[in-house]
Amino acid sequence: MPDPIKIQPKELLAQVVTPEDLRKLKPEQLYDFSQELRDFIISTVSVNGGHFGASLGVVELTTAIHYVYNTPYDQLIWDVGHQAYGHKIITGRREDFHTNRRYNGVSGFPKRSESEYDTFGVGHSSTSISAGVGMAIAKAYKGEDDRKIISVIGDGALTGGIAFEGLNHGGWEDTDILVILNDNNMSIDPNVGALKEYLTDITTSNTYNKLRDEVWNLLGKIDKVGDKARAAAAKIEQAVMAANRPGMLFEALGYRYFGPIDGHDVNHLVRILDDLKKIPGPKLLHCVTVKGKGYELAEKDQTKWHAPGTFDKITGEIHKPTSHTPSPPKYQDVFGRSIIELAKENEKIMGVTPAMPSGCSMKYMLAEMPERAFDVGIAEQHAVTFSAGLATQGLVPFCNIYSSFMQRAYDQVIHDVAIQNLHVVFCLDRGGLVGADGSTHHGAYDMAFFRCIPNMVVSAPMNEQELRNLMHTAANEHKGPFSIRYPRGKGVMVDWQTPFEVIPVGKGRELVAGEEVAILTIGHPGNFATEAIQELNAEGIHPGHYDMRFVKPLDEELLHEVFSKYDKVITVEDGCIMGGFGSAIVEFMADHGYATKVKRLGVPDRFVDHGTQGELWAECGYDKQAIVEAVKDWVTVRDFA
Repeated sequence: MPDPIKIQPKELLAQVVTPEDLRKLKPEQLYDFSQELRDFIISTVSVNGGHFGASLGVVELTTAIHYVYNTPYDQLIWDVGHQAYGHKIITGRREDFHTNRRYNGVSGFPKRSESEYDTFGVGHSSTSISAGVGMAIAKAYKGEDDRKIISVIGDGALTGGIAFEGLNHGGWEDTDILVILNDNNMSIDPNVGALKEYLTDITTSNTYNKLRDEVWNLLGKIDKVGDKARAAAAKIEQAVMAANRPGMLFEALGYRYFGPIDGHDVNHLVRILDDLKKIPGPKLLHCVTVKGKGYELAEKDQTKWHAPGTFDKITGEIHKPTSHTPSPPKYQDVFGRSIIELAKENEKIMGVTPAMPSGCSMKYMLAEMPERAFDVGIAEQHAVTFSAGLATQGLVPFCNIYSSFMQRAYDQVIHDVAIQNLHVVFCLDRGGLVGADGSTHHGAYDMAFFRCIPNMVVSAPMNEQELRNLMHTAANEHKGPFSIRYPRGKGVMVDWQTPFEVIPVGKGRELVAGEEVAILTIGHPGNFATEAIQELNAEGIHPGHYDMRFVKPLDEELLHEVFSKYDKVITVEDGCIMGGFGSAIVEFMADHGYATKVKRLGVPDRFVDHGTQGELWAECGYDKQAIVEAVKDWVTVRDFA
């Protein structure tokens, strides 16, 4: 990867290192400042890559919040964090922003250990309101009445169940919190669901808010009838709200609703936020924004420009690797094409994804078989239980969720699928270390947390052909919960669209017969071992290689063969070594009385930061070179014994 390119800020942005500097600007300078901030983001992301459209959509909102509020004393919480680039640039990280998402560089998401302005670490959706409610109650308990709490959440994130749980609790507790709804009708793909339609139908209601406050204050000043008049007015207002009130959903949850307002009018935003600082209790400000604002191509195709990679900011041409050699496909695309093939053969197969149809390639099935594929919004728990409901009726749902997001639906997997032994196929995309998104998105834990669940099959393909065959097996040869995990990025096979074959559940395969040292792999790292063995063979070292395919059930017949033949075993996995594949092998060894030496390679017991996948595999010690060194360490011990 080339070195990052540092972009020089323009005049006003160059003056702002922290929000204190921003507050020194005159209100009439904020428009020009916002334009400079937007241009800086466009210029930096175009040459260095990263998330794009979301941050452009909140430039004015970010500027206004930091201009009005005393951050970091006033606590600002972002949701997900795709939109926090402007925030990072304003809060002391402009000089290092060119290292965004690079190894040992600035994180692509808010991160508490990186800055005091990042009040809550985020990366998964829908958490900002709950965190803000906790902070608001804490500040009230500590007597910090002057401290303000601001939670920003997008309309896509608002579809997540935890967002409603936070709203409900915050309204009930009458917490002093401002929730800012950043409504751009998008998450990564276009939003879906009834809430999206509700927000779309809301019309401007500034006049209503003004009239409501004036009448309320007037009635309260009439000494003799003040309370009675207010009570009567409240009843009338509730009736009017039921018919006309744009924010009645939020009002019903206990929030004063303001808006919708133009989220790109920075001076109006400043005036509104300044007024809202003076109003106690739960408040919700509805801002209508455009994802990708200020870059025409990003405004028109918001999904494509969510995270486009590097591009020519003048022409909009997205840079693609140039090669005349055929390239293997991404695992996600193998899934997306293969499920359509399977669905054409088996009318019971359905597709389910929580708001990631482009990311997981369910988009192909949604386009070709819309009656059999479902995007349920950012709602992983619902996706799993919805799939369970389909399964009770004899259908075979393929529930595709990123490994890190599956953590949010763990109880539903156990309670609603596994206990009932329902035929749901979980396809866990982005299994293992994912790269630049970092610790919040690494799929390090699924093999460990799935293998302990009764009735669950846990598998991982080494290549595209194995992925197709596992999908075929899961759909047609097994009737209970079945998980298939695969990594982010490309596979290794150019000619991958091979005929489907059944893989017997729980059966691994010997790839290379060897001497003394056996390498046991699960999933894509088997390709690292193949490369390592080629290098070792050239030096006269000949380890064996076994692709186990399944973490649960283990191929015990094959393992007995391995432990009877080899006195040294190395396990390799793109997942946590605590409780993962290597642990399963050690448990088998202990249960059957083998005294073999075992070395486990995988993700260590710590949170891994961001970088390229190659950099992180090397850091964690299970790439090709790490396998070579692990084998040589034991061969060297033998030679000098």
